[in-house]
Amino acid sequence: MANQNPNENKNQLQIQLRPETADGKYSNLAMIGHGPNEFLIDFIFAAPGMPQAPVVSRIIMSPENAKQLMFALTDNVKKYEAQFGEIMPRTPKGASNN
Repeated sequence: MANQNPNENKNQLQIQLRPETADGKYSNLAMIGHGPNEFLIDFIFAAPGMPQAPVVSRIIMSPENAKQLMFALTDNVKKYEAQFGEIMPRTPKGASNN
């Protein structure tokens, strides 16, 4: 076993996942807005045939953190596609491809 520096883990962030958050929320739509100091991302669940779609979670981020999220999502989509194949956008039935 290699010697570990006791200070090595000192600055490591401990992520906590609370039980009430662990199940997650399903979202099939996101709306993004921004102001000079923040990005707002509303995650929404739009059920077929329902006239209303509730926001299941709202995340507010700094512009810098939003850009880091964009990079992380791009990296993860590339890794996903390398493992499972290209993600193809679906066109709803009856919609035109113009």
